[in-house]
Amino acid sequence: MYRQLFTLIVLFIAAGSVSADAANPTPLLQMPQDYRIVPGDVLEISVWREEGLTKQVLVRADGGLSFPLVGDLAAGGLTVEDVRATVTERLSEYLADPVVSVSVITTSQKIYVVGKVNKPGEFVTPGRVTVMHALALAGGLNPFADRDDITILRQRGDQTTPLPFDYDAVAAGEDLEQNILLMNGDVVVVR
Repeated sequence: MYRQLFTLIVLFIAAGSVSADAANPTPLLQMPQDYRIVPGDVLEISVWREEGLTKQVLVRADGGLSFPLVGDLAAGGLTVEDVRATVTERLSEYLADPVVSVSVITTSQKIYVVGKVNKPGEFVTPGRVTVMHALALAGGLNPFADRDDITILRQRGDQTTPLPFDYDAVAAGEDLEQNILLMNGDVVVVR
């Protein structure tokens, strides 16, 4: 009898955990509105009331993605809203007033760390990283680095914006707003 009761309790707990997982789908990243999609990103595209049109798609190395009824779409360099609008437009040929959602599930980006670090170079990250994470990927600062003279170079169109970073202040827990999330193509320069 105890064995049967134990089996029922285990089954009850297992059933509860399955429904809890189903109630908590893969978390979506909160991306800035101006985020540009890059190869390696995984997007979730869903069409309301169309179960067969909910897919997670990988943005290929050429910047393209494929989605049912839409075909190939050049998504690289577009915003999430641009992709949503294009998918909606293409699906309108087959569905009356499709309601489309597009979310970034995971992102892949290239960042560069140059100067007085132990392993300078290009780093492909599976998600967005902070300046401190990037410096860790580069093996940390070398003994000759000027710890309070680090600059992040951010390219927007044809304009480059320098962003200052004071390693010692951030490491001490001060001025933490400097430890920004890096964007694709950012260059961390350690002098």
